[in-house]
Parts: sequence; structure tokens; C-alpha cells
Amino acid sequence: MTVLTLYPKAVKCKGEGREKKTIHPYSRKAAQLTKEVHKQEKKDKLKNERAFRLSIIGEKLLWFQSHLDPNKVEYTKKEACELIEKYLQRFSDELEQIELRNSIKGRQARQHFSREAVIKQTMERERHIYEGYGLEIPDIVNCKHLKTFRDWDGDLQKLSNIKMRKLSSKDAFINSSEKPAAETETESCAAKNMD
Repeated sequence: MTVLTLYPKAVKCKGEGREKKTIHPYSRKAAQLTKEVHKQEKKDKLKNERAFRLSIIGEKLLWFQSHLDPNKVEYTKKEACELIEKYLQRFSDELEQIELRNSIKGRQARQHFSREAVIKQTMERERHIYEGYGLEIPDIVNCKHLKTFRDWDGDLQKLSNIKMRKLSSKDAFINSSEKPAAETETESCAAKNMD
């Protein structure tokens, strides 16, 4: 009589004994993989662009928030335009420093030329936008939106809660017909704050 001894089979792992197959470059599988890679790259690019755009808007809003008068409940369009003028001149000190460094005798090449060019280009672009169709700033003309803006903690995720308004250089000159509407809005905001 022969005795058969049964040994348990060894558990095979997928792909243990064989190497990963190479994919032919013109196959459907290769096209699928490249499509996925391009899709992921596009997603990452859009995500980075959106984050960059939000950070620029956040910087602008933080500047306006730090330059608001804490005693004011509401701004007129003229006062908002004056604040925009301050915003447009925010780089003037840095430009003066660069000019001072370049005025030192004995300097052949201009220092910080690229930074100076970027600042001047930014100032020209923002000035053109402001004098054209208007620069977008937080709505500080409306008292309710101003309060929301003052309470904002600088979080870019909460940026959608802040109402924006476009103001142009033409808005600095208020017509006599607009004045009563602004006064009634101010009175209604003042009445709400008293309650």
C-alpha cells in the first residue's frame, strides 16, 4: 500500500514570477495611460492657476482691510476712490528706493532693473483698468458689506463671502442726482446700526 502525502499548494501572488509587461507605444493601453497623465497635469495646472489668482486677490483685499478707517461705518464713492488712489501708489516708496540706489555715482549698470520694470508695468496696468471700466475692490460703499469685509480673517476659502464692486475714476465725481440716493442708503444703514 502506498501512502500518498498531500502537501498544501503554495499561495501564488499575482505577478510574482513574471515581470511587468511592456506596453506597445501605439497600443490602446498606451493611449489610455497618456490620456490619464495629460488629464492629471491639466487638473494640477488649473488648481495652481486658481490658487495663484486667489492669492493675488487676497493680497489686494488685505491691503484694503489694513487701510480702512476703523471709525467709519460706510464710505462714499469719492472716499473709496481716494482709497483706490492710495492703493495705486503703494509701490512709490519702493520705486524711490530703487532710484536712490541707482543715483549713486560710480554705478554703471542699473540695479533691480527687473523689479522696477515689473512695478511700473503693474502700476500702468492697474491705472489703465481704474481709468477704464473700473478696478474691482471690496464693496465698502455698502455698510453691510463693509462689516462683512472687516470681519474677514484673511482666509482665502471664505473669499466668496466678500462682495466686490468695480469703481472707476469717473465715480470720484458724484452727480447731484446720485447724492440723495447715497444719503438715504447711509441713513438706513445708520438706523440699522442704532438698533
